[in-house]
Amino acid sequence: MKLASRLLFIIGFVANVALAQTNGDATSILNLDKMAQINQGDSYVTFPFDFGNIEPLMFEANVSPSFKIRERKDSKLMGVLTSQIIIRMYDETSYPVRTPSYIPQLTLYFLTGNKLASKKLTLFGRFAHHSNGQNGTFYNEEDGEVNLMTGNFATNFVEFGLIKSSFSKRLNAFKFFKSSIEMHPKSWMLDEMQGKYSGLRWHNTFIAYKLPIDDGASKSRKANFSLKAETSLMLDNINNQDTFDIKRLNARLTFYYHPKFLEDIGLFVQFYHGMDYYNIYFNKQIDIIRFGIMTEILRF
Repeated sequence: MKLASRLLFIIGFVANVALAQTNGDATSILNLDKMAQINQGDSYVTFPFDFGNIEPLMFEANVSPSFKIRERKDSKLMGVLTSQIIIRMYDETSYPVRTPSYIPQLTLYFLTGNKLASKKLTLFGRFAHHSNGQNGTFYNEEDGEVNLMTGNFATNFVEFGLIKSSFSKRLNAFKFFKSSIEMHPKSWMLDEMQGKYSGLRWHNTFIAYKLPIDDGASKSRKANFSLKAETSLMLDNINNQDTFDIKRLNARLTFYYHPKFLEDIGLFVQFYHGMDYYNIYFNKQIDIIRFGIMTEILRF
């Protein structure tokens, strides 16, 4: 738990330092639309050479299209409907794709205060469903282990949080800090998952977008680099784990680079430690380093 506390402290400290440096001229372009884009995340495809204890994969893909619901472009209230799907193709005979994660979700965003303020605070709430499209028994009848091939996995959850943003003139970078609580009521998940799958989680995220030098040629710019640090702490009673068990911590660090010769995609490297997030595989602990390509449609 000492490691978890240190990670959370570092992310909070860096975020507060970042928010302390702002540029009033640049913040006006940080509208609600961009806040939603940052929070919803990007689509990606990994390369077939991960390093770690995950099964050999041809790729993992996150397909996350979003549909905006709002009255007008400058609205302070907006809804986003997302049909997120995570797919893993395994490096085995016939290259099977097993039990994709289906995570459809509806997120509401509200931009507080003055839209032209130097610092912005956005509140959000989300309702989502997470399942794997299977209807087999949760456990194998032969050995009593979790049925990874056809076992049913399903849960619904809500998430409430906030996003703070600022612009660092010295670093020429936009910075964001997000904190949220995710809740899976027991009545919203399968009976077999209760006590094994965490239903109460605390998420913290710090994101920095490093912009290129403004040459005045275009009205919008893409980030040359971006960095995202994420932690998730499981707070409820799961698998009889101690309160300070390190297994309660999930952490992810992603570094993204957008070469000039690519239009809407870039390259990323990512480190992940913690519970496997691929639906019914949640009982596994994984440590991986992966590489791939990621969409980056966010322009400033």
